[in-house]
Amino acid sequence: PKDYFKFEIIHQSKKSLARTGRITTPHGTIDTPAFVAVGTNAALKAIDFAKADDAGQQLIFSNTYHLLLQPGPRIIRDAGGIHKFTGREKPFITDSGGFQVFSLAYGSVKESLESGGE
Repeated sequence: PKDYFKFEIIHQSKKSLARTGRITTPHGTIDTPAFVAVGTNAALKAIDFAKADDAGQQLIFSNTYHLLLQPGPRIIRDAGGIHKFTGREKPFITDSGGFQVFSLAYGSVKESLESGGE
């Protein structure tokens, strides 16, 4: 079987045990620790993916709950996945969307928004 993902430790401090590493994925390499840009709906604000990539951005974070709402799973699926949908071949990471499901869809945040904060 082919190894699609790999993590390797590049350096580990003897004093603090902090480490740097490298994650290898089918879509590219991510050096850690790293700054991860947030593209909530698989889009960055004020900069396009090409410029972010040129600046060395290795990973984009997207939010599953927001992707579910807009553009929706069918549109992403029909495009061929998030990479084809966005035109970016480098790595993406998404969260579960659990916080938003409970806080925005069912929790007190939604109720507060609907009541105008009262």
